[in-house]
Amino acid sequence: MGVKIKVNEKYFKRWSRNMAYILGYLFADGSTEDWKKFRGRYVKAISTDRELIEMFKRELKSEHKIEIIPPESERHKTKYRLRIGSKALYNSLFNLGMEPKKSLTMKFPNIEDRYLGDFVRGYFDGDGCVYIEKDTKTKVPKRLRVVFTSGSHEFLKVLSSRLKSTLVLNQSKIYDSRRSFQLSYSTKDSLKVLEFFYGDNPKLYLRRKKRVFTKALKKCDNWKVNDREMATWRSS
Repeated sequence: MGVKIKVNEKYFKRWSRNMAYILGYLFADGSTEDWKKFRGRYVKAISTDRELIEMFKRELKSEHKIEIIPPESERHKTKYRLRIGSKALYNSLFNLGMEPKKSLTMKFPNIEDRYLGDFVRGYFDGDGCVYIEKDTKTKVPKRLRVVFTSGSHEFLKVLSSRLKSTLVLNQSKIYDSRRSFQLSYSTKDSLKVLEFFYGDNPKLYLRRKKRVFTKALKKCDNWKVNDREMATWRSS
Protein backbone atom coordinates (compact mmCIF):
# COMPACT_ATOMS: atom_id res chain seq x y z
CA MET A 1 0.00 0.00 0.00
CA GLY A 2 1.38 3.39 -1.00
CA VAL A 3 1.90 6.35 1.29
CA LYS A 4 -1.19 8.56 1.62
CA ILE A 5 -0.34 12.12 0.58
CA LYS A 6 -2.26 14.86 2.35
CA VAL A 7 -5.07 16.69 0.54
CA ASN A 8 -8.42 18.13 1.59
CA GLU A 9 -10.74 15.41 0.32
CA LYS A 10 -13.84 17.33 1.43
CA TYR A 11 -13.01 20.41 -0.65
CA PHE A 12 -15.83 19.95 -3.18
CA LYS A 13 -18.42 18.95 -0.58
CA ARG A 14 -19.28 22.52 0.32
CA TRP A 15 -19.94 25.40 -2.06
CA SER A 16 -17.97 28.62 -1.71
CA ARG A 17 -16.72 31.25 -4.13
CA ASN A 18 -13.24 29.72 -4.18
CA MET A 19 -14.62 26.22 -4.63
CA ALA A 20 -16.74 27.39 -7.59
CA TYR A 21 -13.65 28.94 -9.20
CA ILE A 22 -11.55 25.79 -8.79
CA LEU A 23 -14.42 23.68 -10.13
CA GLY A 24 -14.64 25.92 -13.19
CA TYR A 25 -10.90 25.68 -13.70
CA LEU A 26 -11.02 21.87 -13.55
CA PHE A 27 -13.85 21.78 -16.09
CA ALA A 28 -11.39 23.57 -18.40
CA ASP A 29 -7.93 22.22 -17.60
CA GLY A 30 -8.70 19.26 -15.38
CA SER A 31 -9.62 15.63 -15.82
CA THR A 32 -10.50 12.58 -13.77
CA GLU A 33 -9.19 9.04 -14.22
CA ASP A 34 -10.72 5.78 -13.09
CA TRP A 35 -8.06 3.08 -13.10
CA LYS A 36 -10.28 0.11 -12.34
CA LYS A 37 -7.46 -2.37 -12.87
CA PHE A 38 -5.50 -0.83 -9.99
CA ARG A 39 -8.57 0.41 -8.07
CA GLY A 40 -7.28 3.94 -8.27
CA ARG A 41 -9.13 7.16 -8.95
CA TYR A 42 -7.37 10.40 -9.74
CA VAL A 43 -7.94 14.11 -10.29
CA LYS A 44 -5.48 15.86 -12.56
CA ALA A 45 -4.84 19.38 -13.84
CA ILE A 46 -2.30 20.45 -16.44
CA SER A 47 -1.45 23.96 -17.63
CA THR A 48 1.27 26.14 -19.10
CA ASP A 49 0.44 28.62 -16.33
CA ARG A 50 2.19 27.47 -13.18
CA GLU A 51 0.22 30.09 -11.25
CA LEU A 52 -2.99 28.13 -11.88
CA ILE A 53 -1.52 24.79 -10.83
CA GLU A 54 -0.11 26.30 -7.64
CA MET A 55 -3.49 27.91 -6.93
CA PHE A 56 -5.18 24.52 -7.35
CA LYS A 57 -2.62 22.85 -5.08
CA ARG A 58 -2.90 25.55 -2.42
CA GLU A 59 -6.70 25.58 -2.36
CA LEU A 60 -6.90 21.82 -1.84
CA LYS A 61 -4.09 21.92 0.75
CA SER A 62 -2.36 19.31 -1.33
CA GLU A 63 1.15 18.06 -0.56
CA HIS A 64 1.43 16.38 -3.96
CA LYS A 65 4.38 17.35 -6.11
CA ILE A 66 3.90 19.53 -9.18
CA GLU A 67 5.40 17.81 -12.22
CA ILE A 68 7.30 19.87 -14.77
CA ILE A 69 6.86 18.73 -18.38
CA PRO A 70 9.54 20.15 -20.73
CA PRO A 71 8.37 21.60 -24.07
CA GLU A 72 8.34 19.20 -27.02
CA SER A 73 9.79 21.85 -29.34
CA GLU A 74 10.61 25.55 -29.49
CA ARG A 75 7.01 26.25 -30.48
CA HIS A 76 5.67 24.73 -27.28
CA LYS A 77 5.74 25.90 -23.68
CA THR A 78 6.67 24.16 -20.46
CA LYS A 79 3.68 22.49 -18.83
CA TYR A 80 2.90 21.91 -15.17
CA ARG A 81 0.81 19.02 -13.87
CA LEU A 82 -0.69 18.12 -10.52
CA ARG A 83 -2.12 14.62 -10.17
CA ILE A 84 -3.97 13.65 -6.99
CA GLY A 85 -5.00 10.11 -6.12
CA SER A 86 -8.26 10.34 -4.17
CA LYS A 87 -11.50 8.40 -4.52
CA ALA A 88 -13.29 11.00 -2.39
CA LEU A 89 -12.31 13.91 -4.65
CA TYR A 90 -13.05 11.86 -7.74
CA ASN A 91 -16.51 10.98 -6.47
CA SER A 92 -17.27 14.56 -5.45
CA LEU A 93 -16.36 15.86 -8.89
CA PHE A 94 -18.29 13.06 -10.58
CA ASN A 95 -21.40 14.07 -8.61
CA LEU A 96 -20.87 17.66 -9.77
CA GLY A 97 -20.90 16.55 -13.40
CA MET A 98 -17.20 16.05 -14.14
CA GLU A 99 -16.76 12.67 -15.80
CA PRO A 100 -13.69 10.94 -17.30
CA LYS A 101 -12.96 11.80 -20.94
CA LYS A 102 -15.26 14.81 -20.63
CA SER A 103 -13.80 17.15 -23.24
CA LEU A 104 -16.31 16.45 -26.04
CA THR A 105 -19.36 15.55 -23.98
CA MET A 106 -19.27 17.59 -20.78
CA LYS A 107 -22.38 19.45 -19.72
CA PHE A 108 -22.69 22.68 -17.78
CA PRO A 109 -23.10 21.85 -14.07
CA ASN A 110 -26.00 22.98 -11.91
CA ILE A 111 -24.70 26.19 -10.32
CA GLU A 112 -26.53 28.79 -8.26
CA ASP A 113 -26.45 32.33 -9.61
CA ARG A 114 -24.36 33.57 -6.68
CA TYR A 115 -21.47 31.27 -7.70
CA LEU A 116 -21.84 31.62 -11.45
CA GLY A 117 -19.26 34.40 -11.89
CA ASP A 118 -16.62 32.51 -9.95
CA PHE A 119 -17.21 29.25 -11.83
CA VAL A 120 -17.10 30.93 -15.23
CA ARG A 121 -13.99 32.93 -14.30
CA GLY A 122 -12.29 29.67 -13.33
CA TYR A 123 -13.26 28.13 -16.65
CA PHE A 124 -12.13 31.29 -18.47
CA ASP A 125 -8.72 31.18 -16.79
CA GLY A 126 -8.30 27.63 -18.03
CA ASP A 127 -9.94 27.66 -21.48
CA GLY A 128 -10.63 31.29 -22.28
CA CYS A 129 -8.72 34.27 -23.59
CA VAL A 130 -8.98 38.04 -23.64
CA TYR A 131 -7.14 40.32 -26.02
CA ILE A 132 -7.22 43.78 -27.57
CA GLU A 133 -7.76 43.51 -31.30
CA LYS A 134 -6.01 46.12 -33.47
CA ASP A 135 -6.77 47.44 -36.92
CA THR A 136 -4.61 45.55 -39.44
CA LYS A 137 -3.59 48.74 -41.25
CA THR A 138 -3.39 51.46 -38.61
CA LYS A 139 -2.54 49.15 -35.68
CA VAL A 140 -4.92 51.25 -33.58
CA PRO A 141 -6.80 49.23 -30.92
CA LYS A 142 -10.41 48.90 -32.01
CA ARG A 143 -12.05 46.02 -30.18
CA LEU A 144 -11.86 44.04 -26.97
CA ARG A 145 -12.39 40.29 -27.33
CA VAL A 146 -13.33 37.64 -24.77
CA VAL A 147 -13.40 34.05 -26.04
CA PHE A 148 -14.41 30.79 -24.37
CA THR A 149 -13.28 27.51 -25.95
CA SER A 150 -14.61 23.97 -25.47
CA GLY A 151 -14.85 20.66 -27.27
CA SER A 152 -18.45 20.48 -26.09
CA HIS A 153 -20.99 22.54 -28.02
CA GLU A 154 -23.60 21.79 -25.36
CA PHE A 155 -21.42 23.26 -22.59
CA LEU A 156 -20.91 26.53 -24.46
CA LYS A 157 -24.59 26.68 -25.38
CA VAL A 158 -25.63 26.67 -21.73
CA LEU A 159 -22.79 29.02 -20.78
CA SER A 160 -23.97 31.48 -23.43
CA SER A 161 -27.55 31.22 -22.19
CA ARG A 162 -26.61 31.75 -18.54
CA LEU A 163 -24.43 34.77 -19.29
CA LYS A 164 -26.99 36.27 -21.66
CA SER A 165 -29.82 36.05 -19.14
CA THR A 166 -27.66 37.28 -16.24
CA LEU A 167 -25.89 40.15 -18.00
CA VAL A 168 -28.30 40.95 -20.87
CA LEU A 169 -25.75 40.26 -23.61
CA ASN A 170 -26.16 40.42 -27.37
CA GLN A 171 -23.97 37.45 -28.26
CA SER A 172 -25.65 34.14 -28.95
CA LYS A 173 -23.65 32.42 -31.71
CA ILE A 174 -21.13 29.66 -31.12
CA TYR A 175 -18.47 29.18 -33.79
CA ASP A 176 -17.02 25.89 -34.99
CA SER A 177 -13.24 26.25 -35.19
CA ARG A 178 -12.75 22.67 -36.42
CA ARG A 179 -10.84 21.35 -33.43
CA SER A 180 -13.20 22.94 -30.93
CA PHE A 181 -16.08 25.37 -30.49
CA GLN A 182 -15.73 29.02 -29.53
CA LEU A 183 -18.04 31.48 -27.86
CA SER A 184 -16.73 34.95 -28.70
CA TYR A 185 -17.77 38.34 -27.36
CA SER A 186 -16.96 41.75 -28.76
CA THR A 187 -16.35 45.01 -26.94
CA LYS A 188 -19.62 45.85 -25.21
CA ASP A 189 -20.40 42.32 -24.11
CA SER A 190 -16.74 41.62 -23.23
CA LEU A 191 -16.74 44.53 -20.81
CA LYS A 192 -19.89 43.21 -19.14
CA VAL A 193 -18.44 39.70 -18.84
CA LEU A 194 -15.13 40.90 -17.42
CA GLU A 195 -16.82 43.24 -14.98
CA PHE A 196 -18.93 40.27 -13.90
CA PHE A 197 -15.69 38.37 -13.24
CA TYR A 198 -13.67 41.02 -11.48
CA GLY A 199 -16.07 43.68 -10.26
CA ASP A 200 -16.46 42.34 -6.73
CA ASN A 201 -12.75 41.79 -6.02
CA PRO A 202 -12.48 37.98 -6.18
CA LYS A 203 -9.63 36.23 -4.39
CA LEU A 204 -8.79 33.76 -7.15
CA TYR A 205 -7.93 34.73 -10.72
CA LEU A 206 -5.11 34.48 -13.24
CA ARG A 207 -3.24 37.76 -13.02
CA ARG A 208 -2.07 38.03 -16.65
CA LYS A 209 -5.64 37.84 -17.97
CA LYS A 210 -6.97 40.38 -15.54
CA ARG A 211 -4.16 42.75 -16.58
CA VAL A 212 -5.59 42.89 -20.11
CA PHE A 213 -8.92 44.05 -18.69
CA THR A 214 -7.21 46.62 -16.47
CA LYS A 215 -5.15 47.85 -19.42
CA ALA A 216 -8.26 48.22 -21.57
CA LEU A 217 -9.98 50.36 -18.95
CA LYS A 218 -6.92 52.55 -18.49
CA LYS A 219 -6.34 52.89 -22.23
CA CYS A 220 -9.50 54.85 -22.81
CA ASP A 221 -11.50 57.27 -20.72
CA ASN A 222 -14.73 56.23 -22.37
CA TRP A 223 -16.03 53.43 -24.56
CA LYS A 224 -18.37 54.31 -27.40
CA VAL A 225 -19.88 51.27 -29.06
CA ASN A 226 -21.94 51.36 -32.24
CA ASP A 227 -24.32 48.74 -33.56
CA ARG A 228 -21.43 46.57 -34.73
CA GLU A 229 -19.80 46.61 -31.32
CA MET A 230 -16.88 48.74 -32.57
CA ALA A 231 -15.09 50.81 -29.96
CA THR A 232 -13.63 54.29 -30.38
CA TRP A 233 -10.48 54.59 -28.34
CA ARG A 234 -9.02 57.68 -26.79
CA SER A 235 -5.28 58.08 -26.29
CA SER A 236 -4.26 57.72 -22.69
